[in-house]
Amino acid sequence: MSPRGGQAGPGGRTKSGKPRPGTGGRGKRRLEGKGPTPPAHMRPGHPAQRREAAAGSSSATRNANVSGSPVRRGTERSGGRSRGSGGSAEVVAGRNAVLESLRAGVPGVALHIGPRLDADERIGEAVMLAADARIAVVEAGRAELDRMTGGAVHQGIALRVRPYRYAHPDDLVARAQEAGQPALIVALDGVTDPRNLGAVVRSVAAFGGHGVLVPARRSAGVSAGAWKASAGTLARVPVAQASNLAAALTGYQEAGLFAVGLSAGAETEVSDTGLAGGPLVLVVGSEGRGLSRLVAQRCDVLARIPMPGPAESLNAGVAAGIALYEVARRRARGG
Repeated sequence: MSPRGGQAGPGGRTKSGKPRPGTGGRGKRRLEGKGPTPPAHMRPGHPAQRREAAAGSSSATRNANVSGSPVRRGTERSGGRSRGSGGSAEVVAGRNAVLESLRAGVPGVALHIGPRLDADERIGEAVMLAADARIAVVEAGRAELDRMTGGAVHQGIALRVRPYRYAHPDDLVARAQEAGQPALIVALDGVTDPRNLGAVVRSVAAFGGHGVLVPARRSAGVSAGAWKASAGTLARVPVAQASNLAAALTGYQEAGLFAVGLSAGAETEVSDTGLAGGPLVLVVGSEGRGLSRLVAQRCDVLARIPMPGPAESLNAGVAAGIALYEVARRRARGG
């Protein structure tokens, strides 16, 4: 005891004054934990997470099989590329976005559901669709969902999407050879909207194409948005990735393919190229900017889509669909 009757604290110091009143439980939330510690491979900056990221990045471009709003990148990075490059796991957050993804057949790894959710038929349908697709349904705490979705408004539900496994550019030519058909490939130059990529894949499937080629950088990759726009056709149309698009086009030309670039300023129309009957790669640029200079120079011929109305730039999905239709029509007539 101290000389004044106070109580000795740590280090021999004496507490004095009136005792402080309690908070009545008002500060209880500050004492709550942040949920279970995530596995090492899911913690940003952890050596295990960096090792997994490096392994995923090195293998993503060599494998041919396939692997809403809002869509966020999860913590399981595999190469650190942005714009839905497909080399990393992706997380779709929110009840509507998750349900739309499952309806579209987006390949999921796990469906994470928060505890004590309000009764919602969207949750029930999402769980049923996940079970039918053999996607694991996992209960997750709010803190875990917050970390997984990067702070997005997840509404207690999130879907982890399997990383896409890109084909090699040569695999698309081999696919045409195995089918005994002249190759028909669409290459995208500077197209950054995954919905356009999904629309192109859908057109390639509809008109008998053999795949889509995209650059590894500054280009849309296969994400949940691309899966939904493709209406599931990404499951049967491979997407290849090239570190250098101009060099990949040179390789195609050496393999006997003609490269036809779509350009609004070209003099030749798509229907007048005379190349539809042979092995072909259609090169489509982004809306507004069109083909880059190096890629345009690499093409054997530049062609335009005739439009009787005022000059308008078409997005990649529409332009590719029109060109593919013309090629398919010519081939059906024997060239």
